[in-house]
Amino acid sequence: MKEYLKATKVIDWQHPEVIELAKQIASDHPTSTAIAKACFEWVRDQICHSVDYQMNPVTCRASDVLKYKTGYCYAKSHLLAALLRANQIPTGFCYQRLSIDDQGAPYSLHGFNAIHLSKMGWYRVDARGNKTGINAQFTPPQEQLAYEVRLPEEADFQTIFAEPLQVVIEALQAQTKWDEMHRNLPDICLNSAKEHGLMKDAKYV
Repeated sequence: MKEYLKATKVIDWQHPEVIELAKQIASDHPTSTAIAKACFEWVRDQICHSVDYQMNPVTCRASDVLKYKTGYCYAKSHLLAALLRANQIPTGFCYQRLSIDDQGAPYSLHGFNAIHLSKMGWYRVDARGNKTGINAQFTPPQEQLAYEVRLPEEADFQTIFAEPLQVVIEALQAQTKWDEMHRNLPDICLNSAKEHGLMKDAKYV
């Protein structure tokens, strides 16, 4: 589990403001599961999704997501991982491949988290942010993510990564404005997913 607790340049959970918030959230909850739920709900509800709110800048590093209070799904997963790791709760990164407009191509990756809960093991959560038609919740053991895979070229990858995918980090760092990022969302086609470590036990329609 050490890999899922590490501090990195992107998951900079040792940043003073991240540690302060992590302690503040944890102080009101007696168990690690309760802390995990509170951290999830805080990021889901308090950090604005970049597209929903048309907010700049494009963030990547966890401390920047907290500073600017906005981020794409990937960035929000980075902050959630940082808050949980700061509370010594192992956290990883998961991805789906989804149609951007629900009609087919083009497609993009969607990022969210897996949390290791002491009583049940890995549990996936999506802090993307709820709105009409999206209702992600923390209700273990039942999984309630933001999106379901419906189309043939979509995929729900089961791999839990200790670090965010490099293609995601590069996309976030290459853009500064939310609309530019929206036109350049990262994607990995199914044919090349295996070489990125995504294909193991993937679920497909």
